Amino acid sequence: MDYKDTLLMPKTEFPMRGNLPNREPKMQEDWNQKDIYKKVQERTSGRPLFVLHDGPPYANGDIHMGHALNKILKDFIVRYKSMSGFNAPYVPGWDTHGLPIETALTKKGKVDRKKLSVAEFRKKCEEYALEQIDNQREQFKRLGVRGDWENPYVTLTHEYEAQQIKVFGDMAKKGYIYKGKKPVYWSPSSESALAEAEIEYHDKRSPSIYVAFDVKDGKEVLDGDEKFVIWTTTPWTIPANLGIALHPELEYVTVKVKEDKYIVAKGLLEQLEKELQWPEYEVLKTLKGAALEYTVAKHPLYERDSLVMLGDHVTLEAGTGCVHTAPGHGEDDYLIGQKYGLDILTPVDDKGVMTKEAPMFEGLFYDEANKPITEKLKEAGALLHLTFMTHSYPHDWRTKKPVIFRATAQWFASIKDFREDLLREINEVKWVPKWGETRLFNMVRDRGDWCISRQRAWGVPIPIFYGEDGEPIISDETIDHVSSLFRKHGSNIWFEWETKDLLPDGFTSEHSPNGTFTKEMDIMDVWFDSGSSHQSVLEERDDLQRPADLYLEGSDQYRGWFNSSLSTAVAVTGKAPYKGVLSHGFTLDGEGRKMSKSIGNVVVPDKVMKQLGADILRLWVASVDYQADVRVSDNILKQVAEVYRKIRNTFRFMLGNLHDFDPKKDAVPFEQLSELDQYMLVKLNKLVEEAKNGYEEYQFATVYNKVHNYCTIELSSFYMDIAKDTLYIQHADHPDRRGIQTVMYETLIALTKVMSPILSHTADEVWEHIPGVEVESVQLTDMPEAKEFNETAQELLVKWDRFMKLRDDVLKALEEARHEKGVKKSLEAQVIIYADGEDKALLEGITNLNKLFISSKAVVSGSKGDAPSSAKGYDFLHVEVDFAEGEKCERCWVVSPSLGKNDDHPGLCDSCTDVVVNHYS
Repeated sequence: MDYKDTLLMPKTEFPMRGNLPNREPKMQEDWNQKDIYKKVQERTSGRPLFVLHDGPPYANGDIHMGHALNKILKDFIVRYKSMSGFNAPYVPGWDTHGLPIETALTKKGKVDRKKLSVAEFRKKCEEYALEQIDNQREQFKRLGVRGDWENPYVTLTHEYEAQQIKVFGDMAKKGYIYKGKKPVYWSPSSESALAEAEIEYHDKRSPSIYVAFDVKDGKEVLDGDEKFVIWTTTPWTIPANLGIALHPELEYVTVKVKEDKYIVAKGLLEQLEKELQWPEYEVLKTLKGAALEYTVAKHPLYERDSLVMLGDHVTLEAGTGCVHTAPGHGEDDYLIGQKYGLDILTPVDDKGVMTKEAPMFEGLFYDEANKPITEKLKEAGALLHLTFMTHSYPHDWRTKKPVIFRATAQWFASIKDFREDLLREINEVKWVPKWGETRLFNMVRDRGDWCISRQRAWGVPIPIFYGEDGEPIISDETIDHVSSLFRKHGSNIWFEWETKDLLPDGFTSEHSPNGTFTKEMDIMDVWFDSGSSHQSVLEERDDLQRPADLYLEGSDQYRGWFNSSLSTAVAVTGKAPYKGVLSHGFTLDGEGRKMSKSIGNVVVPDKVMKQLGADILRLWVASVDYQADVRVSDNILKQVAEVYRKIRNTFRFMLGNLHDFDPKKDAVPFEQLSELDQYMLVKLNKLVEEAKNGYEEYQFATVYNKVHNYCTIELSSFYMDIAKDTLYIQHADHPDRRGIQTVMYETLIALTKVMSPILSHTADEVWEHIPGVEVESVQLTDMPEAKEFNETAQELLVKWDRFMKLRDDVLKALEEARHEKGVKKSLEAQVIIYADGEDKALLEGITNLNKLFISSKAVVSGSKGDAPSSAKGYDFLHVEVDFAEGEKCERCWVVSPSLGKNDDHPGLCDSCTDVVVNHYS
C-alpha cells in the first residue's frame, strides 16, 4: 500500500504565484462586466453617506507615483467605509482648464494659435483635455481604484461651469468680488496674473545694490545735503520708485562718510559699515523715523520726487531701514502708496518689457534692464555698492520661470471681508495630521485678497458686463441668465456670441443709455474652478452631499485646493466644504531625493504594474507612513513583493486545506474546539479589532504590519506549521482536523475581508476559492465583526501567549541541536524540559506537547533545579535535546518505538496504523 494515498494533502486551484500583471487586467474586466461599483452602491443604499470628495488631478500627461499614492489611499478609505456600515460613493474628477493645456497644444505644434479664433482654440483645448482624461482614467482604473469612472466630474462640463458661475455670483452679491489695480504675482512667461497657490520658490541669482537718494526738501528737520540710502535686489524697479519708507519707531542716523552724509537706520549701522566698506564714519544726528515723515528725496535718474513715508513693514532684518518703494511693484509698497496718495506706476508690460514710462530703458526685458539701470545709477553717482546674491525667489509653478510683482487691473475676491469666518471654520474641521490645521490657519490669517482673473483663453469666463461708461454690471439677473446659458451651451458661447446675445432679453442699464454693452475677456483662476467643486459636484449630484466627510490630497494643497475650496464655500455657505482633511507627503526615490528624469530615478506606476502588479503598489502604499514624504524604489518594491508572497502563501495554504471542508456541515462550535484552536480565534478577533481601528484612524501601516506579522508569526511559523500533522495525517472527519479547518476557515474569511481594501485583486481572487461563500465578490460583504467570547477568552490569551514565549526557548534549543548534535529535523528529536512554578504547571497541563514543538517526543521532567548539566538554560526554561528513540514512521515521519506492532503495516506508528486500518482498509 502506498501510504501517500492516505495523506490528506492540500488541494487547491489557487495558484502559488500571483502573476498579477496578467491576472489583474482580467479581474478588472470582470468587475466592469459585473458593474461592481453599481452593485456595491446598491447593496449599501440606505446606509449613512460617507463622501470622500476627489480633488481633481490636472488632465495632462501620464500619471506619476504621486497620483498613484493619492488615488490608492482614497480607494483604501472608500472600500473600507463601504464594508463598514456606510454608503461610500467615489466620484473621480478632473481639472481641465489652464495654461498647461494651452502650452501643450502650441508648443508641440498641434495648433497654430495665431490662425484660430479664441473660440476655435478653446475647442482644441477641450478636445485635448478629454483625450488626457481618457488616458489617465485607464491608468487609474489599472491601479484597482473603484469608482464611478463612467460618470466623473470634469471642470469643463456645462453643469460644472454653470454652478461655478453661481458661486461667483453669490460672492459678488455679498460684496466679496471687486476690481482693482494693485500689484499681483505676474508671470511674464505666462503673460498672466497668478494666485499664491501658483507660486513656488527656487533659488535665483540677483544683483544687490545700495543707492543714494539726495534730499530735496528736509522740512527743517534735515539740512538738505543728506542722502537716503536704500537697498534692493530688483534694480529694474528703480524707474518705478515714488517713495522711501521708514519705520516710525526706529532710530535713524545721519552719518558722515568722507564728504557725504547718509541717512540709515541706527540698528544697521555696523552691518552697513562692513557692507559698504566705509573707512570711517561720524554720526552727526539721530532722529526717530516719525520725525522724517513727508521729507522729500530726489529720484536718482529722473526729475521726480520720492516721498518719505512711515510704515510698520520696515524692519532691521536686512538693507538700510530706508525701504525703496515702488507702489506698482510690491504689496507693501502699494498699501503705503495708497495711504500717502501716490500713483500706481508700472513701467513694465504684460511680457515683462520696460515701457516708455521708464525712459532710457524702454524695450528692455525687465531682467535685462538691471545692468543698464545699474550703470546709469553709477554714472549719476548714486550707486554706492553692487554685489550679487543667491536667494529664494518666486517662480511660476507651470513655466518654472521667475515672476514679478506688477500692478494691473484685476478681479479680486476680498478674503479680508470674511477672514474671521474662514478661521472659525478651520477650527471646526478635523485635521490629520494635526499640524495641517495650524498650517492652513496661518495661511488664511496672513493671506491677502485673492486675485481671481487670468489673461488667458482656456478657462471659465468671468461673467461680467460693462456699460458704456465702463461700469461693471453684475446682478442676480445676469448671473442666473449666464449660468443657464452655460448649462445649456457651455462657456464657449462667451467667446462665440455677441455681447447682446449673452444678456437677458430686453436687458437695460443706467450705465448704457444706448443699450450697448461689452463683456469681460479675462477668465477665472483655475483654483476658483476646482475650488467651486463643493457646489458644482457635491451639491449638483444626487449621490453626494455637502459638506464632504473628507478631502484627501498632497500637503501642497493647503495652499491650493484645501484653501480655495474653503474660501469659496465659506463665502457662499458660511461653512467649510469638508468635515475632515487628510494630507499625504510627496514620493521620493529610495535615497530620499526628488524624482527627476535627468537623474534617472523616476519610478513609473505603469512600469511597476507591468512588472509586479497593482497589488504590490497598493501594498507599498499601505506599508509607508504616508503623512510624511515616502520613498519608493525597485528595491523597496521588491521587499514589499516578498511580504506579498508570504501573505499570498498563507492564503494558499489555508485554501488548500479547506478543499474538503463544508462550513455548513463541518464547522465546529467554539465551545467544542481545543484550547489552542480557541486561542487562535481569540487572537484573530484581536487582529480584526486592531486592523479596523487602523482603518478608522487612516493608519494603513497598522493594518499592513498587523496582518503581515499575523501571517508570518502566528500562522506560518506556529499554527499552520503544527497543524500539518493533524490536517494531513488524521482521517478527514477527525474532530481535531475539523476544528483546525474551522479556525482556518474563520481566519481566511476574516483576513480576506480585512485585506480587501488594500489587496483588492488578490482578495477577490481568494474569495472565489473559499468553500461555501455565496456572495460573488468580497467587495459585496462587510468587515468582520469583533466577537464577544466568554470570560475564558482572556485566560486563554494569558496562558497561550505565555506558552509562545516558552516555545521560543524550545525552538532555540532545537536550532542549537541542529548545529551541535546533527539533529537535522525537529521530528528526529526528543525534548526534555525543566521548568519552575506556573511555567511547569502550564506545560504539564498541555497534552501532545511534541506536536506543538514538532518533535517526536516532549516531556516535562522536573524543575530547573533538577536539570542535568547537559541541559541548556534559556530565558524561561532549561531544555535538553537529543535524538528520539525508535524508528521513523513511513507515513507521518514521527520517530516512534511503536513501529512494527502491526504485521500488515510494520512501517507505521500506532496512530497512523489506526487511521489506515480504520479509514482506508
